[in-house]
Amino acid sequence: MNSETVTRDAERDEADEPGRRPRGRGRGKAALAALLLTAVTTTLAFRAADSDGFTPVTQALAFLPWLLVPAATALLLTVLARWRTGMVWAVAALGGVAWYLEPYGNTDAPEGPAVAELRVMTSNVEFGRGAQGLVEAVREEDPDLLFVEECDPACSALLRKELPRGDYPYREAVEAYGAEGSAILAKVPLKPAKGISGTLGMPGAVAEVKGHEIRVQLVHPMPPLPDGVGLWREELGRIRDYAAAGEGRPTIVAGDFNATQDHAAFRSVLDAGLRDAARLDGTSRAPSWPAAAPAPLGAQIDHVLATPDFSARDARFLEIGDTDHRALAVTLTLHRAEPAD
Repeated sequence: MNSETVTRDAERDEADEPGRRPRGRGRGKAALAALLLTAVTTTLAFRAADSDGFTPVTQALAFLPWLLVPAATALLLTVLARWRTGMVWAVAALGGVAWYLEPYGNTDAPEGPAVAELRVMTSNVEFGRGAQGLVEAVREEDPDLLFVEECDPACSALLRKELPRGDYPYREAVEAYGAEGSAILAKVPLKPAKGISGTLGMPGAVAEVKGHEIRVQLVHPMPPLPDGVGLWREELGRIRDYAAAGEGRPTIVAGDFNATQDHAAFRSVLDAGLRDAARLDGTSRAPSWPAAAPAPLGAQIDHVLATPDFSARDARFLEIGDTDHRALAVTLTLHRAEPAD
């Protein structure tokens, strides 16, 4: 047996030892697997700690279900490299991601008879560019409440023309250019109410539906840009405070939250007394952004939230064209608990 054969046998023996990284050609595979697993487990650690962390963790949390891809890739690499410790690490990472795929929030049916029903729709039209597509979707879905984000003056003019006040007589809006403009259109009476202060327009109102008053609020916090995570967290905190201030009154909050259920800041909004309508209807992982990504890729950052006295059905994410968001339409039914004897 020559020296070269002895060396190869020794390297193979070392690769088979538990806990030891392989040498030679397997070393590169193991190094890449370790890099992928470090990224996955770091993100999972912040999710487990109920924290959104910092850039790039905050942004990665939006796509937490797709961490299955790097985790599975890492597992394959560890198998090819015969790195046993890495295999265990990869399996644990896959299990962690799978654990957090479970939708957040309960789906208990509200008590009492149905007293009112609303078709609700929200759409980010990306600086007004998707306004025409939204008009067509509105004619198809016929919502009672319509929330429109990034509706600039040209968008507002188009909505006034194509969705006249005869169809939507009640409106509350923030008239502004670019992403700051927004509007709530309604078939049911609206009374003005103080909206949530933020960088982008977030008007509020009180809707009257068959004698029941419902707080309605459009939301559009700033996205978690690399240098703007603090502002994003602060504005989601204001949305949480609005939800908590309802003290059990019927409330609907809808819009582009720039957050998913895997963000702690968004879960804090839910924990303040709201439920996600898409979750109630079984579509909590349907993507709404970016619209250019084929389903099921993407993240669900557009939401309709409501207090527990609402049930939800017929949630649909709609392609409207010329915007990077899918619109969301869902039917909400208000229930009233019968008084105890």
